[in-house]
Amino acid sequence: MGTDTERPNLLYIHSDQHNPAVIGCYGDPLVQTPNLDSLAAKGVLFTNVYCPSPVCVPSRMSMLAGRYPSEIEVWTNNHILDSGVPTFAHAMGAADYHPVLIGRMHGLGPDQLHGYAERLVGDHGGNYPGSGEAPKNMRASLQQSGSGQSSYQVHDEDVTASTVNYLDRLGVQKRAGLSAEPFCLSVGFMLPHSPYVARREDYELYRDVMTLPKHHEPYSDALHPYFKWWREWGNLIDVPEAEILSARTAYWALVTRMDIMIGEILKALRKNDLAENTLIIYSSDHGDQMGEHGLWMKRTFYEGSVKVPAILSWPRALPEGVQCDRVLSSLDLNATMLEALGAPPLPNARGRNVLDLVRQPDTEWEDLAFSEYCTYEDCLHRMIRRDEWKLNYYHGQEPQLFNLAEDPDELSDRAQDASCREIREQLTAEVLEGWDPEAVADKMEQKRADLEIIRAWAEHTKPKDQFRWERRPEMDYLD
Repeated sequence: MGTDTERPNLLYIHSDQHNPAVIGCYGDPLVQTPNLDSLAAKGVLFTNVYCPSPVCVPSRMSMLAGRYPSEIEVWTNNHILDSGVPTFAHAMGAADYHPVLIGRMHGLGPDQLHGYAERLVGDHGGNYPGSGEAPKNMRASLQQSGSGQSSYQVHDEDVTASTVNYLDRLGVQKRAGLSAEPFCLSVGFMLPHSPYVARREDYELYRDVMTLPKHHEPYSDALHPYFKWWREWGNLIDVPEAEILSARTAYWALVTRMDIMIGEILKALRKNDLAENTLIIYSSDHGDQMGEHGLWMKRTFYEGSVKVPAILSWPRALPEGVQCDRVLSSLDLNATMLEALGAPPLPNARGRNVLDLVRQPDTEWEDLAFSEYCTYEDCLHRMIRRDEWKLNYYHGQEPQLFNLAEDPDELSDRAQDASCREIREQLTAEVLEGWDPEAVADKMEQKRADLEIIRAWAEHTKPKDQFRWERRPEMDYLD
């Protein structure tokens, strides 16, 4: 790894529910994201990165551990990652870094560090299982969208201020010649996660120019059974244009506000002369469907939900202004950070280091990613993306099959196409290899009984939350 002065710094910025389609450098002509665009211009932009699960806790815990949800038994927003599972923060600490987390992690249970040596701002929610499942009325987020303030933005403003302060203190130490130790910093944002409420100055940027979804899919009996049920469950059968436009306007505004906060962090990095040997990674836990296919938020394998942005910038160590279209998993970012910092790889992890791929595009690479979504409502779903094909497996129902090279908007389901029988059979065999939906269902039922005891214990004993960010009712309002 060389001397301490040669060891790189890490700045890992992880947002919540950011669809990569709503970033300027990914092709959105409307959104204002100059800081992410600049970061991409100075680094590598990945266009086909898939999250391990299109829902918060499973995706984040998988990203920490470098393993898929079934391998760590974290399938829902109520599941707890075993503290005995090593994370990339543990590996960075093993490499003699001091891993620091500022902001969101969204892990449940008494372990609110999972390998981080220090945490400066916590999550807005409690440490123990509560109401972590999908809301039955997602429509409320659309009906209550608009101009105002979300406490999630207030949280992120605290995260930004704490991060800038942390970098300023490092700068003071550096200028005083007191420390040459590299830093290892993770920053967790909640934006642009719903509620779809943004401050007026940001909301007004898009109020008169916002567009409707490209492909609104009317509710009908022709829908795949899962999506027919999902839209009934979430009260998304018939959403008026006014609600759609209001929610989308706020979402674009929240992305812009998050970009501004990222800009403040990057400015502090440069101001304190810390950018020169720093690997910067920006990504998210999953996307948001923003009304496409008549759907909102996440919890599906459509591209808007399961795909995440990924931008890497590292002066002189990575090329600049490069776009990589190979298929990746978010777990590959885990492995890449460890390789870059000279940290030991995580045992049993699934991630692959992408550094050689971006430095030498002809490097051998398998275009492959998986994602899982499992709930107590008999949703046992798994996705495989291989090359240009994506198969979405729904246990007990017909799959979906898309050729994303020919059909990037996923409008033509080829699962019943006789000419696609061979690829359907091949991908079905692959998606089920080592993944038994019946075994998953049995294990989830066991965990449900266990979690009920923990939930009731927490309700009655009221244990103190660790690293809790105080969310107050007055932080949330509509103008």
